Amino acid sequence: MRVHPAPRKRAIAVQRRCGVAAAAAGMAGGKKLRRLPHIFAKVLELPFAADADVSVEEDAAALRFVAAADGFTPSGGASAHAVEIHPGVTKVVVRDLSAGVDGDDGAAAFELDRWRFRLPPCTLPAMATATYADGELVVTVPKGAAPDDDGDGAAAAVLGGPGVVESVLLLDVM
Repeated sequence: MRVHPAPRKRAIAVQRRCGVAAAAAGMAGGKKLRRLPHIFAKVLELPFAADADVSVEEDAAALRFVAAADGFTPSGGASAHAVEIHPGVTKVVVRDLSAGVDGDDGAAAFELDRWRFRLPPCTLPAMATATYADGELVVTVPKGAAPDDDGDGAAAAVLGGPGVVESVLLLDVM
């Protein structure tokens, strides 16, 4: 058995060496966070427990979520709303149509045990739809073109409705 000796110093000092340019720029104070970690840009939240059985189907046009609505029985139907909870962070929530716009009580808004799904960047949460029929809740989130990395907004988009497909092809000539 090996016994390690106790350190002589109880306080451990961290020495940082900064260049003159970094010290002049104010970087000597430490590293600042530039974005929020562990927060996703697009999230779908269903009014079920986190361990609910939800079928996720993906095709070229949309993501489809099908769940047996045991605890969620909307009398007037269901609707999907895209809520921007922070600039650049959008959450799709499903509500009962008969409850109205402000139908959520305060306790349900802060419920932590909800079924959530991280949506890919190519989805369009503002165009999400929810239907309730035969005891099943079906939420459809359509897909669009993936955002381009250079940020100039010249990505091609394919948006389709029932029977209608529009396609745009943009070519950059350099």
